Amino acid sequence: MAPVEVNVCANEAEVISSVSKLIESKALEAISKNNCFRVGLSGGSLIKFLCKGLPTINTTWQKWQFFFCDERHVPFDHPESTFGCYKRDLLKVVPVTEEQFVTMNPNISVQEAAADYALKLEQEFRISLSSIPKFDLLLLGIGPDGHTCSLFPNHPLLKEERYWVAAITDSPKPPPCRITLTLPVLNNAKCVVFVTTGESKAETLKDILEGNGLNPLPAAMVRPTQGELHWIVDKEAAKLLI
Repeated sequence: MAPVEVNVCANEAEVISSVSKLIESKALEAISKNNCFRVGLSGGSLIKFLCKGLPTINTTWQKWQFFFCDERHVPFDHPESTFGCYKRDLLKVVPVTEEQFVTMNPNISVQEAAADYALKLEQEFRISLSSIPKFDLLLLGIGPDGHTCSLFPNHPLLKEERYWVAAITDSPKPPPCRITLTLPVLNNAKCVVFVTTGESKAETLKDILEGNGLNPLPAAMVRPTQGELHWIVDKEAAKLLI
């Protein structure tokens, strides 16, 4: 199980800089080894951070392939669509194309969309369903309740071990229908980076990193079996850490 590396930054700008430098190094490493960099994206404030930070890095952009750690089951032009947000904001600031994003199909049922996304992962990673995709990097955030991706506290999906991608129809945070990577995929990644800022996350962050483990929050259950685990946070989010 990966040791946890916590990087406490002075402010949001320093968080963005630290995240960007780590992404740059992981991209260089992956491209030099495999001629491809496979990165899983999350939504929320991470979109803003990446749109500010990614233009500053030096990389071979055409070697990048973007996936989604979770996605809302809404049309791409819906304001809640994570891909829609990246399409609108990221493509303006870095030289990548829509074709580099592996997206959910919003025009089928959420259960069908989850199965379809798993099939896309199987094809892109060139592996069988008996294996597990190994992302070069997953970029994650946390909610005030400690959820990550669309894995929520005390939800049955936290125990999902069979499927790479699961559908959720009862998300406590709207919209209710989503697809999400499951813990076996998250914990098979080469590197996982959590990014969070703000005093409102301080108690949750303390529970995740210092909790007793009896009923861990979803984010605390992300511990790559053979990869790296980084938390990049600002001092306000880290104010309650020992």
